[in-house]
Amino acid sequence: MREVHDGDRGEGISPQWSRRGRSRAGFCAVLAAVLVVSAPVLWPRPVSALGVKAPREAKGTKTAAGTDRLRYPKAKRDAIVDTYFGTKVPAPYQWMEDLNSPAVKRWVAAENRVTDSYLAKLPLRGWIQNRITALWNYAKESAPVEAGGKLFFDRNSGLQNQSVVYVQDGPTAAPKVLLDPNVISPDGSIALAGWQPTEDGRYLAYELSVGGSDWETIHLLDVATGKVLPDEVRWVKFSGVSWTNDDKGFYYSRYPEPPKGKAISEAVRDQKLYYHRLGTPQSQDELIYARPDLPEWSISGSVTEDGRYLFVYLNNGTAPENELYAADLGDPMKPDVKAPLKPLFTKNDAQYVVFGHEGETLFVQTNLDAPMGRIVAVPLATPDPSHWRVVVPEGDGVIAGAAMAGGKILVDSQVVATSRLALYGTDGKELASLGMPTLGTVGGLSSRNDSPDVYYLFTSFLYPTTVYHYDVRDGKTETLFAPKVDFDPSPYETKQVFYTSKDGTKVPMFIVARKGLKLDGNNPTILYGYGGFDITITPYFSPSLPVWLGLGGVYAVANLRGGAAYGEAWHKAGMLGNKQNVFDDFAWAAKYLIAQGYTNPKRLGVEGYSNGGLLIGASITQHPELFGAAYAGAGVMDMLRYQKFSGGAMWAPEYGTSDDPKAFKWLIAYSPLQNVRKGVCYPPTILTTADHDDRVVPSHTYQFTAALQWAQGCPKNPILVHVETNTSHGYMPTDKLIAQAADVWSFLAHNLGVREPPAPKAAK
Repeated sequence: MREVHDGDRGEGISPQWSRRGRSRAGFCAVLAAVLVVSAPVLWPRPVSALGVKAPREAKGTKTAAGTDRLRYPKAKRDAIVDTYFGTKVPAPYQWMEDLNSPAVKRWVAAENRVTDSYLAKLPLRGWIQNRITALWNYAKESAPVEAGGKLFFDRNSGLQNQSVVYVQDGPTAAPKVLLDPNVISPDGSIALAGWQPTEDGRYLAYELSVGGSDWETIHLLDVATGKVLPDEVRWVKFSGVSWTNDDKGFYYSRYPEPPKGKAISEAVRDQKLYYHRLGTPQSQDELIYARPDLPEWSISGSVTEDGRYLFVYLNNGTAPENELYAADLGDPMKPDVKAPLKPLFTKNDAQYVVFGHEGETLFVQTNLDAPMGRIVAVPLATPDPSHWRVVVPEGDGVIAGAAMAGGKILVDSQVVATSRLALYGTDGKELASLGMPTLGTVGGLSSRNDSPDVYYLFTSFLYPTTVYHYDVRDGKTETLFAPKVDFDPSPYETKQVFYTSKDGTKVPMFIVARKGLKLDGNNPTILYGYGGFDITITPYFSPSLPVWLGLGGVYAVANLRGGAAYGEAWHKAGMLGNKQNVFDDFAWAAKYLIAQGYTNPKRLGVEGYSNGGLLIGASITQHPELFGAAYAGAGVMDMLRYQKFSGGAMWAPEYGTSDDPKAFKWLIAYSPLQNVRKGVCYPPTILTTADHDDRVVPSHTYQFTAALQWAQGCPKNPILVHVETNTSHGYMPTDKLIAQAADVWSFLAHNLGVREPPAPKAAK
């Protein structure tokens, strides 16, 4: 399986989400466009410096507990009114969309000052940061990628700002440092966004990004010498790198260069697939495929392991369905990189992902006529479904991914959001089922058709990410790398429950808590959710979770509609006009936790990030009485204008847009920004965003924060925002991750009534 390896996200290693039906190269083409799910509250601590001197600290912030009303920076309210199909919608904070405005920068700096002052007074802040730091300080490794007999992998010694890329000449050789982003950028302001070796391991392509922005620049490295080559490929976004087997170049996707000063907010359109030849300037790159008639669609290219075929994927934004085209490159060592493309599937009616082939028979993962997914053998010459042979039929688990391994097929399925791995022959016979250590998640699957070695990660809420090796010849599994974390999971347990939502639908939810927990309705509890983009929240380990458990907390994750816990039907039940189901599922998860005696509204906190931030914004505006505290990170808060910025238009298949009268009606009904009401008692809320977030532009958070502060009917309930510099939607260096995690967990703990750290353990 050809793999583009992502750089640090959260822990940097743990698989925290799964999206069905992508080859790795095709998946990476839209990965950044999707509202990425991330480990909750593992985000950077914002600072006040945005190039503008902050005003003096506002009065009225005497205590963190909020006994005095916080005095927020003044945010002017304009008289702007937008009209949608005869409906007038006030937009008093639309001026905040100008991210370069001095007024916006002054407001941000002042807000950061208020937030820093509040957080500094929280009595648990120091203890939480120290404990998270101790827990975070353990070695982490990724699953190795095999290329030319070499193994490439990431390793973080514990508190390094970014993971380091290592290479070793075979399984028993000593690893050596190949690429250290901490040398390139000691403060972490330049992110290593991904890397990909050539088929023979001679070269490494790697992507760097300023502030972790989705805009990336591709660089090249000679693996043997460590020398950086002069090639530089710029303005790459939502793209992987796919080498041809002659080592002479690679396919990649890019957009036109944005206007100067508009790289963060400018809407992206017209992605094209190019081929870059080593040693030539980018201006000479060859255009391979473009669709000017579909400007919002994404295009990606993936070369097969043997170098014979190029597959081109065309997606309508972030929609899971795709079109698929193929080109026969001929001799892999003398490939015809501009070979004509043959259309295979062009109805955009399902997912079609080629993960391997035998001769001219393709092995395809698809959900055509199979919402949970299936594996089929497709003749390249006659790809019509009438000629398919079913290899792995649709089952009770959602097929999350598949790969060739030693001439066999490895299938990763999710049964109600928990992973299963099984090995099949190409004839469809099941050969083996790989046992999992506990209820959890497989990620980082790395294998090759010409090798018996399979590498993968496994993690769970109480099980730190571990690297395993599986041999398809003898069926033996061994632990390749096991982390050593300062945490004893034995007093805790994970349960999966099923609760009834508003319309009677049964929804699964994980609950992590101390064994024998007293259900007296008084436990501080955090509920996390996402609910969108065909993404399932599966169990993952976060260094912050043991901190919360140690404080006596309960942690719950609801697998809301809009995700993929039960396949595409589950996704469709939470998108477009069905989006309200997602918010209902979340509210009824909260009600279940209260009814079962886990907690009460005063002690129930909620959190979500990105699309999950939208979830929190909608939840606190629809049910403010249900929650004792809230965290919303980088949320999509203005559903009427999101499509006007950065990659927002790519989300239209998921949300719909206000340009459509039908979609406008459902968007205006739940859009957080437009549903803030003056005088309502909103729960204590902290919001975060980043100045380099070019996926969900920070103006979403700015406007929603200003609206909540203006409307707040309970002056003792703080509404705070932190804006970080030189970080983005999905990237933060470790030091900022830890500081932000401490800030947010401290805020939630304090406002849910947790005041004291746990008692020290008695000496044995």
